[in-house]
Amino acid sequence: MRNEYADQGLSEADLAPDWPTQFGRWFSDAVAAGLPEPNAMVLGTADAAGRPSGRTVLLKGYDAAGFVLFTNHGSRKGVEALANPWASLVFPWFPMQRQVVVAGRIAPVDRAETEAYFASRPRGSQLGAWASAQSSVLPDRAALDEAYRAVVERFAGVDPLPAPPHWGGFRVRPETVEFWQGRASRLHDRLRFRRDGDGWAVERLAP
Repeated sequence: MRNEYADQGLSEADLAPDWPTQFGRWFSDAVAAGLPEPNAMVLGTADAAGRPSGRTVLLKGYDAAGFVLFTNHGSRKGVEALANPWASLVFPWFPMQRQVVVAGRIAPVDRAETEAYFASRPRGSQLGAWASAQSSVLPDRAALDEAYRAVVERFAGVDPLPAPPHWGGFRVRPETVEFWQGRASRLHDRLRFRRDGDGWAVERLAP
């Protein structure tokens, strides 16, 4: 299976002066193109022994400080992020023949940021965060449904719902942010922002 990419390039002259601006341009392009869940990203983490794992999560915010996601801290990704503070992100915008690849340190956001985001979630999602011991083994689906019913009963009449103490945000603070544009003959354009002291260097990578 093979697709030949169009010869739409990415030159240094086209690149924004900083990675947040460049990411914003490409993210806006993905939204305008109608890509399904353009904020979906593959998060890679590793445990304390260096054994990696990956999964798709949703980006919930970004700025010059990094990329933010939210999860149960007891989930596999949460446990790994707390044990090994390095992570990667991939935004796979395949219909546009683009990827953004991020690598850097991952750390919890402050509690106020977690609580502000949790308050913005639909109530069903809030209840789900309380009901699910994410990544733990379940005997069957009925056990999860029963846990959800118990949480609905527990918090009946409680509004606003508090954020669970085991749930919160993580921020990936980039060391590198690569913008990958597919090109013909697999001669892709790869321009990478790399943290360099207090600033950033831009370098072109061979495809």
